[in-house]
Amino acid sequence: MDETRKPTLIASVQRALHLMEVVASHPSGAPAKQLAREAGLPLATAYHLLRTLAHEGYAMRLPDGVWVLGDRVQSLHGRSRTQQLLARVRPTLVALRDELGAACYFGMHVDDEIRLIDVADGPRAPRVDVWVGFDESAHATALGKCMLGQLDEDRRRDYLARHPLVDLTPHTITEPARLLSTLSSPAGLSLDREEYALGTGCAAVPVTDAAGAAVGALAVSCRTGKLTRIERSVDRMHARAAELQRTLTFTTTG
Repeated sequence: MDETRKPTLIASVQRALHLMEVVASHPSGAPAKQLAREAGLPLATAYHLLRTLAHEGYAMRLPDGVWVLGDRVQSLHGRSRTQQLLARVRPTLVALRDELGAACYFGMHVDDEIRLIDVADGPRAPRVDVWVGFDESAHATALGKCMLGQLDEDRRRDYLARHPLVDLTPHTITEPARLLSTLSSPAGLSLDREEYALGTGCAAVPVTDAAGAAVGALAVSCRTGKLTRIERSVDRMHARAAELQRTLTFTTTG
């Protein structure tokens, strides 16, 4: 097989993408004739492409006749940033999964909620069965408790007022005062001992940004019998959390 053979390219897609680049180069918009000229396209072709892009939400014609990018471009950009974050976070999670033989999780504060961002698991390190979303069970998971501990008192009370402490297992902490007393740990390690799911334990450490402010948490889950060994690996978890901090700094500033 000839590996040097050029791939089959769709010329109309190339023209549309190039035209979008030209539209984006004019923050205040530009008329179709100018866009066609700069894109090296016949005016009729440019009109057809612009109308198609407008129909799909990727371009918009303003009342004065100039063309600008459409709202779907911003939506696409937002999803792209999420994918970029996953691409940079995943290697650290996979590395810790392989080191500890346990599924690894990364969560962040997003719009005053606790969100699970990514999970690295495998046949020998299965993830916990998420039957109740992490954003609704922060009180019962190490990941959630670690992130609750990062909030100031007002934000923590607001969060708990919006998320009842539901008992998921006989071990779930449902008394606010008792929960709050478990949120600080000298070693920076939060634990879940069968509070979310019977037979499963979890440990989590905070992830900070470049300024040292906590923005999320790195966690691992395992069978209850392995939790003590995971606790002894807290230094390894903190080292991987530091990697994530550098990743987040690069993602934010890059």
